[in-house]
Amino acid sequence: MIQVVSPVVGIDVSKKKLDAALLAGGKLKYKVVENSAKGYADLVVWLRKQDVVIEDIHACMESTGVYSEPVALGLLALGLKVSMVNPTQIKGFGQSENIRNKNDRADAGVIARYCATMRPPLWQAPSPELRHLRSLTDREAVLKDMRQQEANRLEAYTFANDVAMQADARRLIAIFDEEIKRLGIEVDDHIDRHPDLKRDVDLMTSIPGLGRVTAAKVISRVGDIRRFTDAKKLAAYLGVTPKQRQSGSSVRGRSTISRMGSGEVRTAMYMPAITAIRYNPLIAAFAERLSANGMAKMAVVVAAMRKLVHQIYGVVSSGQPFDPNYLQKQLAT
Repeated sequence: MIQVVSPVVGIDVSKKKLDAALLAGGKLKYKVVENSAKGYADLVVWLRKQDVVIEDIHACMESTGVYSEPVALGLLALGLKVSMVNPTQIKGFGQSENIRNKNDRADAGVIARYCATMRPPLWQAPSPELRHLRSLTDREAVLKDMRQQEANRLEAYTFANDVAMQADARRLIAIFDEEIKRLGIEVDDHIDRHPDLKRDVDLMTSIPGLGRVTAAKVISRVGDIRRFTDAKKLAAYLGVTPKQRQSGSSVRGRSTISRMGSGEVRTAMYMPAITAIRYNPLIAAFAERLSANGMAKMAVVVAAMRKLVHQIYGVVSSGQPFDPNYLQKQLAT
């Protein structure tokens, strides 16, 4: 069993309950509470009875979106230090332990041992305006998906010559269009009401190929881009770094995208990368060079996506809008 100086709590989060595993003094203790404000308070009461100092506890949970963030916020408010960890990292750690059982209690124990071993960085709670921006952009994305599904149905009805269903599908598409338009205005108004958000969005949209919708999605998921010390760390956080498969002389797998970060942001970045290849002079030249060297088309798009993330980091961290002559100016000084 891992010996730790300060106690850790691994928390497996589900919709209705939290399975918590306290690792202190080399021993694991378990507690199940409901997933609610009352449950968070009950967990803290139980922890105090285990002869641990609440302020010393490092709580860890998987970053699972809609259910995990309220838990993290609630535990922060009650005095715990909290980390939100990519589920892929927890899964890999569990596999390294050769864990055979898969249940909520066992998962909580794996998370606790991961926290004790890896000591992941503490989670910084996003501001209320960032959380609301995320809700708006997520809702906008959902409506766009629903509209696309209805457009696909319209195509099928048209092929089947079903006039009545074509009219019904067009009616729903018109409703989606109105709601998407309304949400877009609400997103813009929200950004304009918060100077910090507006500043960063304006800087990001100075990059050719990057529009306001994508900028809002990136900021809502990443938060303050300046917290990253360099562009590579931001790219790694978003999961747009290459993942190599090479070993010795026999394994020469094709490099792929790591996919360790936010899938929503990667999806949002795909079309801007395509546009940037055509209209962003730096990325266009970069993509042309990669294509000339024989890189596959999709790999070029992924590389352009990564380069776009680097440009996002550059404009936001410097506070200066996009300048296609930046590198030449740097060399001239």
